[in-house]
Amino acid sequence: MFNTNEYFDGKVKSLSFENSEGSATIGVMAPGEYKFGTSKKEYMTVTCGKMTVKLPGNENWEEVEAGNTFEVEADSSFLVKVEDEISYLCLYR
Repeated sequence: MFNTNEYFDGKVKSLSFENSEGSATIGVMAPGEYKFGTSKKEYMTVTCGKMTVKLPGNENWEEVEAGNTFEVEADSSFLVKVEDEISYLCLYR
């Protein structure tokens, strides 16, 4: 069924599920700076708002707005800055 996840003292919350295509989370983030680790390849789509991300191997931060997706390879980590509440969809493959 569905699992509820909470990270960074409740500033990041999500619902996760699995189906025949794999696993996914739908979540929200409050303003802040976060570091996420990956165990599988992730495809993260911002669904409302915008965030700034620093992906593995990148020196520069890039802004990701609603409707845009970025990829993060398995077994790595990435940094996120959020200035206003956002929502996202993350697919794990």
